[in-house]
Amino acid sequence: MSNLDVIAAHYAASDRGDLAGMLAPLGPETTWTEAAGFPYAGTYVGPEEVRDNVFGPIARDWEGYRFTLGEIADAGDTVIGLGTYQGKHRKTGRSFTARVAHVWKFDGGKLATFEQIVDSVPVLNAAEDR
Repeated sequence: MSNLDVIAAHYAASDRGDLAGMLAPLGPETTWTEAAGFPYAGTYVGPEEVRDNVFGPIARDWEGYRFTLGEIADAGDTVIGLGTYQGKHRKTGRSFTARVAHVWKFDGGKLATFEQIVDSVPVLNAAEDR
């Protein structure tokens, strides 16, 4: 399976709502970085930390949260996914749409890092109590 295939399978699992499939590419030493300014900002190591600090809180806080892939680019040991996040905040009832880039880096055929680059302002505006 190529690096591109691994990440395409992650996105297909996301489309199905299959958390185990989404976490499948992550090894115990894979680092996952959510952008500064994003509600779940930080760097997490391994699938359990990503589940507990990213996907669990997203499911808790948002209704209909999803990533829509617009383009995927294969650069060998780096794969880039470009797309859009959307969701409705459970507490505020406000919705958002935000552009995002995912940068996936492989080392020796294993996923080493994930980095999210996102326009956090629409997300924060939807989540903010007014």
